[in-house]
Amino acid sequence: MISEIHSMVPCGFDGKLVEVEGSLNRGLPAFNIVGMANKTINEAKERVRSALLNTGFNFPIQKVTINLAPADLPKDGAFLDLPIALTILTLSGQLLNSDTKNKAFVGELSLNGEIKPVRGIINLIEAAKSANYQEVYVPLKNLSQASLISGITIYGVDTLKNLYLSLKNQLTLPTVTTATTKPPRTDPSTPILDHIRGQTAAKRAIEIAVAGHHNILISGPPGAGKTLLAKTAANLLPPLSPQEMTDITKIYSIAGLNTDEIIKDRPFRSPHHSASAISVLGGATGPGEISLAHKGILFLDEIPEFPRSVLESLRQPLEDKQISISRANFKTTYPADFMLIATMNPCPCGYLGDPTHECKCTEAQIQNYIKKLSGPLFDRIDMNITVAKVDNKDLRAPLPSTNHEHTVVKNTITEAINRQKARYDKDGIFNSSLSSFQVSQKLKLGPAAETLLASASEKLNLSARAYFKTIKVARTIADLDGSDTIKQSHLAEALTYRKS
Repeated sequence: MISEIHSMVPCGFDGKLVEVEGSLNRGLPAFNIVGMANKTINEAKERVRSALLNTGFNFPIQKVTINLAPADLPKDGAFLDLPIALTILTLSGQLLNSDTKNKAFVGELSLNGEIKPVRGIINLIEAAKSANYQEVYVPLKNLSQASLISGITIYGVDTLKNLYLSLKNQLTLPTVTTATTKPPRTDPSTPILDHIRGQTAAKRAIEIAVAGHHNILISGPPGAGKTLLAKTAANLLPPLSPQEMTDITKIYSIAGLNTDEIIKDRPFRSPHHSASAISVLGGATGPGEISLAHKGILFLDEIPEFPRSVLESLRQPLEDKQISISRANFKTTYPADFMLIATMNPCPCGYLGDPTHECKCTEAQIQNYIKKLSGPLFDRIDMNITVAKVDNKDLRAPLPSTNHEHTVVKNTITEAINRQKARYDKDGIFNSSLSSFQVSQKLKLGPAAETLLASASEKLNLSARAYFKTIKVARTIADLDGSDTIKQSHLAEALTYRKS
């Protein structure tokens, strides 16, 4: 007898269909799984056997062979526990083929028959929907995230027994109703602009960077507030759109960091400088930090301390807003549309140019430190600012009783983003996202601004990339100013953030 249950497994940023085929044959009792199954899936034999027996079902005392097709698709994880169990129930006559027709199943089994959540549930539902399945059965704790996909009936199951009763029309399972959304940040210690003493020029730069989604490098001595500025930027970002919410939740589910809730906040990822290239970029095991920062902020504190190989690998995703991962038997693309905020000291000791501390670094040490950021990577950073240490007497100045500055700046940023949305007729497109062709087609410079740009590009020896980035930053400044045309003043300010 042959039975077949349909399921899905994640493959990179997508989901792939898997047919779980089962066969009962004469011979000594045995339970074999074939079809490029790794160790985790081979261990499913014991989970499935125990789950069936502990739930009160019979396990056939014959030779059971399970084939996972297509055989050339690598399979990992416990996604197929539930389909394998259903295949055995069908082989042994405890279920009929008609009970599972046009339905897909996914889930991990515990030894007592409970169904545990799996990662990447959105990928799996999307794959099932594309294949025109009418119903999908997922772990109950995955139901909230699954609700982000419309146009398909999704049921949440908590135990193997309840699923069986549902397939026999003896029990009604919960289906998608209202999604559970991860609550927004409510930490009162979250930094805002009103908490930052001084640093007027730096706060203006952060406002521009957030409004246009520009990458920014902040340089300054220890204790100048570089990290505080970066964390404040996260609270100036606009709310997520429904599509962005789905995309971010999908990434975090694939990574196994969140399988039961919908993420509402824009991510703020801050990997340590000792992080490996795979953990930052991603690999066959899942997305890395740059993808986890998708539609949010990637904060690299003390960027020169990161391995040069990691930094150089950022060049492609900074341009393409995605990362392509290629391995011997694996190739995928993860989204990586993040805003980069990086910080660095002016020298290894951190006190170069500080009037109150003597710099003890040699010229060679300073040059080697700065050269850790290559020219091509440096060229991909839209804005560069230098911050000075705040005077100690200003550090204990009383904080304002209201969040007036933060509120005003956030409203101005929202207005600037709305102007970009109207100009490009699409959500999620910022000035920084434009190609050089789009800059030429969509951004208008006034005559005085054209003259200034021609003169400055020659004097500063701007590369083609830096040339267009300067225009894009100027366009954001114009948006904050409510101007349809890039004026000379807008371009002049943009040039102050460009270091040759």
